[in-house]
Amino acid sequence: MELAPPRVGRIANSCLGVLPGVASVLYGAQATAVVPRLWAGLVLVFSVVIAVRGYRLSIACGEAGLTVRGYLRTRTIPRSSITAITDFPAVRWTDPRGRRRWSPMLVLHRDYHETAGSVASKKKNLAALCNWLQPRKRRPARR
Repeated sequence: MELAPPRVGRIANSCLGVLPGVASVLYGAQATAVVPRLWAGLVLVFSVVIAVRGYRLSIACGEAGLTVRGYLRTRTIPRSSITAITDFPAVRWTDPRGRRRWSPMLVLHRDYHETAGSVASKKKNLAALCNWLQPRKRRPARR
């Protein structure tokens, strides 16, 4: 199961990288010295990474575990290690060494500036994630 925002939400998430990228291109084009152009190039590279990763923000739920794609990092968490889903929303889990971890799910984070449709979509996705985490009930065998 793949939990991701609709296309409009994906485009909005990628704008966090597109806007600084455009600004760095404009700044780099008008700069005459080498150092400002290098900084503009570095900002452009970072902006492209953020734009692509922002478009790909999602959560993949599989039999083996949960894959959380963020702006800078993708983390795969084994299903057996997950202890809870918080209201933030984030995943609480335990690593193989026994340390407690916390991984935010930015794709499901709600803000008061969002439209009602976007909030409803995120609530639905969070409920589907919580339902996926619940242990599966086995049906009794038929005789």
